[in-house]
Amino acid sequence: MPSPLRRWREGRRRRRLAWRLYRRAVVQARRPEFYTLCRVPDTIEGRFELVTLHVLLLWRWLQRRPRPESALAQAVVDAFFTDLDRNLREMGVGDLSVGKHVKRIAGSFLARTRDLQAALDTGDAAAVTAILARNLEDGGHPPADAAALARYALAQDAALAAATAADPATASVPFVPPRFATTRDEPRH
Repeated sequence: MPSPLRRWREGRRRRRLAWRLYRRAVVQARRPEFYTLCRVPDTIEGRFELVTLHVLLLWRWLQRRPRPESALAQAVVDAFFTDLDRNLREMGVGDLSVGKHVKRIAGSFLARTRDLQAALDTGDAAAVTAILARNLEDGGHPPADAAALARYALAQDAALAAATAADPATASVPFVPPRFATTRDEPRH
């Protein structure tokens, strides 16, 4: 049985690594192609959807490793919610109501990831498209190209599943750059 000090050190190392991995997911989610070519609204909600998608893809990659990284995957999700809490406070949400907001967002996150996970598991592009279109629906902005985003999500999920050589301990996530068609004739993801 490991000593308490060793468990504490391992937990601390895992949390630090989770933050580095989470930041990689955020960097990928903030790539301009999503907002320009896919027309994802550059709003709090649009950013939340893309970060949620990339955290889910990262979580799936960690869970499907030859030696699953369940504790690290959970630490990445914990980093996501800690970051949400911090962002809500920076946006001026009062300390007493932050918990309610985080609880509501957590329910939304769980529902979105549950639905997306099921669609990604089956490789059902139509289902992934429908889920992303529903999640990205925003009356004030032109509709996002959910089909292109779904192709990207499926391609990214497959690329991560195939990337067994990448080591999470280096905080290197093998995200592939998004490539979206600039015209309707060029099929890409």
